Amino acid sequence: MRRAVVVGATGQIGRAAVGVLARDGWEVTAVSRGGARDEGWPHGVQVVRADREDHAALAAAVGDGCEVLVDMVAYGPEHARQLTSLGDRVGSAVVISSLSVYEDDKGRGFDTQQEPDGFPEYPVPITEDQRTVRPGDSSYSTRKAGLERELLAVGARLPTTLLRAGAIHGPHCRTPRELYFVKRNLDGRPRRVLAYGGESRFHPASVHNIAELIRLAAARPGSRALNAVDPDAPTVAEIARAIDAVMGVENESVLVDGPPPAPTVGDTPWSVPVPVVCDMSAAERELGYRPVVRYAQTLPDTVAWIEGRLAGRDWREAYPKMFQAYGDLFDYAAEDVLLDA
Repeated sequence: MRRAVVVGATGQIGRAAVGVLARDGWEVTAVSRGGARDEGWPHGVQVVRADREDHAALAAAVGDGCEVLVDMVAYGPEHARQLTSLGDRVGSAVVISSLSVYEDDKGRGFDTQQEPDGFPEYPVPITEDQRTVRPGDSSYSTRKAGLERELLAVGARLPTTLLRAGAIHGPHCRTPRELYFVKRNLDGRPRRVLAYGGESRFHPASVHNIAELIRLAAARPGSRALNAVDPDAPTVAEIARAIDAVMGVENESVLVDGPPPAPTVGDTPWSVPVPVVCDMSAAERELGYRPVVRYAQTLPDTVAWIEGRLAGRDWREAYPKMFQAYGDLFDYAAEDVLLDA
């Protein structure tokens, strides 16, 4: 039986990937810091407690070897070198990267988006041939780029598929963008302000589609970087309506041309001045990939998960990383001032 070691197994993507691989006939070792088991996994999944920062513990989890090592949490060149050092015991790797590694033809990327005229204008759609940021230690994007460069450079010594994920969504997410509309609906807010006319598109990526890409890449080793996004790239206004439909409410979107009218009004986690949309042709060509879900299909589970996390809790307690990343998403007083005007 083929053996797969999944690092970061109890994270958002890891839970789905472990289940998909196990049901596809792989002998799966699920590695996480807590050593927990997801109730949806088949009984044959082996659970191992290990911190990926501890090289000895990671090497012990790999043991005598595996056909594929799937790494959800690799971040930076040092992790790439750690994986490469296990190459004599690992047939291939599948590693999660991010579309934030891309920069536009003027050298703008996600790291420059807060600067004047700093938001990148990518081609629509973005292919894997688009240039990437220079590797470095200054940001998430530059460290992911460093991870990619190191792993792609080793080639056949450790064939690695890097999956450049978009706006990841699904249960167990610590920063669910859908929270922006779910909480407003729970709070009975009949109107919401959307900047850029509600037309912003930031390509989502379901954990189920990413897990399918992992399954296919595990069976077809290679050294490559592939986009990992859903078949749909809905506008933020379409996302709002889809969440309303799941929650059985009808609300009004107040559309504002241009950027958010105030720092805490109209700036959703998807709000971008120009589209960020990726092409999936390479994955279809190289892996035979076909998406297993569409965005709207996944929303009931996502909404239910968020509602459960929010029950009886302040949203900042339920989602501290969301507050850290986006600040106050629910400044209703400031919204009401604008709406009343």
